[in-house]
Amino acid sequence: MAGFNKNREWVLGALLVAALSGCGGGGGGNTPATGGEVPSVGTGSLTPATAPASGASSVSGGSTSSGTGGAGTGTSAGSPSPSPAIIPTAHPKVLLSQSATLSRLRQQLSAGVPAATRFKSFVDSELSSPGRNYAFQAWFAALMFQVSGDAKYADFAVAKVDALVAGEEALISSGQKAAVSGDSYLDVGPIIGDVALVYDWCNARLSDAQRKRWIAYMNQAVSNVWHPDTATWGGKAFPWSGWSVNNPSNNYYYSFLKATMLVGLATAGENDQAAAWRNQFRHTKIAGELVPTFERDLQGGGSREGTGYGTAMKNLYQLYDWWERSTGERMASLTPHTLASQAWMLHSIVPTLDRLAAIGDQARDSSVALFDYHREYLLSLTSLFPQERLSGASKMVLDASALPRMQNGFELFADYLYPPTSLPSVQMADLSTAYWGSGTGQFFMRAAWGDKKAAYSLFTCGPYTESHAHHDQGAFQIYRGEWLAPTSNIYSHSGIQQGEEHNNLVRIMQNGVVVPQTYNTTCEMKALVDNAHYSYGMARVTPSYAGKAAVTKVEREYLFIKPATFIVFDRVGSTAGTQRVWTMNMPGTATVSANGDRLTVSSASGNALDVYRVAPAGLSYQVKAPAFSPANSDTWLQQPKRAEVTDSAGTQSLFLHVLGTNGDVTSAVRSDATGQTGVQISLADGRRVIARFANDSTGGTLQILQSGGATLLSGSLPTTVSAPPLFTN
Repeated sequence: MAGFNKNREWVLGALLVAALSGCGGGGGGNTPATGGEVPSVGTGSLTPATAPASGASSVSGGSTSSGTGGAGTGTSAGSPSPSPAIIPTAHPKVLLSQSATLSRLRQQLSAGVPAATRFKSFVDSELSSPGRNYAFQAWFAALMFQVSGDAKYADFAVAKVDALVAGEEALISSGQKAAVSGDSYLDVGPIIGDVALVYDWCNARLSDAQRKRWIAYMNQAVSNVWHPDTATWGGKAFPWSGWSVNNPSNNYYYSFLKATMLVGLATAGENDQAAAWRNQFRHTKIAGELVPTFERDLQGGGSREGTGYGTAMKNLYQLYDWWERSTGERMASLTPHTLASQAWMLHSIVPTLDRLAAIGDQARDSSVALFDYHREYLLSLTSLFPQERLSGASKMVLDASALPRMQNGFELFADYLYPPTSLPSVQMADLSTAYWGSGTGQFFMRAAWGDKKAAYSLFTCGPYTESHAHHDQGAFQIYRGEWLAPTSNIYSHSGIQQGEEHNNLVRIMQNGVVVPQTYNTTCEMKALVDNAHYSYGMARVTPSYAGKAAVTKVEREYLFIKPATFIVFDRVGSTAGTQRVWTMNMPGTATVSANGDRLTVSSASGNALDVYRVAPAGLSYQVKAPAFSPANSDTWLQQPKRAEVTDSAGTQSLFLHVLGTNGDVTSAVRSDATGQTGVQISLADGRRVIARFANDSTGGTLQILQSGGATLLSGSLPTTVSAPPLFTN
């Protein structure tokens, strides 16, 4: 199922990119309005199965600082929720029922804080010329009504929503399904959420008839989401697929949750189904599905949908924040995934701080430029965890990035609503240079933080379980100043090219056709470490082929010699008659040496990648311009190239490559030992590196010598996974 595409003309989808982003609070306390309705079902705290002691944070990939949690609750990631939800009984019931939040928003506007004045100007421009602002949501005007008290904002919001509801009623009366059901109810969150917020924040401006009609429309939409087989509009059956109604790892799920939560809160005490919707959101879905799924599948944070569709998790963090400020109950700390996702997202940003690693489908922007959604993702997490060091690091990275403030009008609310008043003082250099997200399978590594010329890489080995994920298990990406060895998906028009040939791995060909990696399989990271001298990962990719007869072994050992050199060793076995093709995608100009064992990739901006094929001997790099299959209507935004080394001899290949960035490697010569394939590398700084890998088993040895010959490091490569810490000190 698709989300939103930069090249797709849509109306409802436009709502997703803005309103599903939602709205968060600042760093104030989370005391709800006095009194309120206590849910009749599931009123106890939502406690994870295993929780660290209060005051301790737990993040896969290393420990973080002791935390007091977000929004002033005094809880930490992984600790139990402090109290049951208390539902406000008077409007506003959602978010602004927390007096500290509303007071802060009013103070910021009164003081002329830029984020507040930019948001107000955006809303004013829509009132002066309705329709001029892309993806404008009625709740933006409703928020300005609550902040300013000016009824013109409420009347505008009410009229906009009432027109929407009337349009839906006309469709239903004519025997059609409501537009909100489009694309498998993808936009139910922003559309129904908009109705619910205006219902709540502008309630006094509504007639009784409007309240009744709006509630009926919202109830039917939410009911249809959770009952796809019996969905109806106007009494007429309109069943649908039920795509991802039970999959908390999918972006659609957060839209479903948003509609359910907001209707349950906004209409509390006025809608006989409101309590059921709150229970569905809080107990059935969050406690019963999402928390156990994240605990099982998403250690280390992030999303298996990647840095495109996975960014929709910002919408989930909005719901955590909104529920807490509305009811006093903290959800963000029910699973360590929330805080860990801050580290995951930070490490996905490349050293130039203007784009991210391309993981999974990138349908909005195939180049994965840093965008408002990524900024909102981090802002929402800093709001939820204002006393965590990671939040201070997020502020440092965002302030230094290509996006120090929101660029699009429909995202201005996030700069206004999210940032806490104060965060821990953290330098970018305090962050570790590597991060392992075991639940997603991403191993991020870089030479340094704060240096835009630093080398950066991503090595992937983990689960392949989402439709927006790619066939990239065992693949690497390399960046230095720009992408030097990326996935070629970033150059495609659609951003959804998932095949092996678009990723840097060894693909197996049988009768001219790729033997594909298999959905619902898991690559096994058998060893992993990061230290001052190197980062290392050993991936057993064989399970990703689910026992296909043509594949007998696929293993990759990936070694980053800091600060700028990469060593890639592959053991690949396949049946007779197949070919094993070492594949690397690249931009720019590529030249092959006369003997065919060295490839040089040069860019117009002066960055370069030197690739040395150490083994097997007697083969040569072939540089090709990738082409889409005849049945594929996609095009290239920029024509990349692909380097290939094809081995058709026998049934096993041992590929050993050295990749040096920007002249870091001066030579790489073969240096085997008994039962090992190896290389001796001379670096531009005078060091020598000798790396050898076992031919028939995993692992190997590494020696690093100073320019004078003294040994810096010598020994066996690790055989276990040791996740890097979050901070260097």
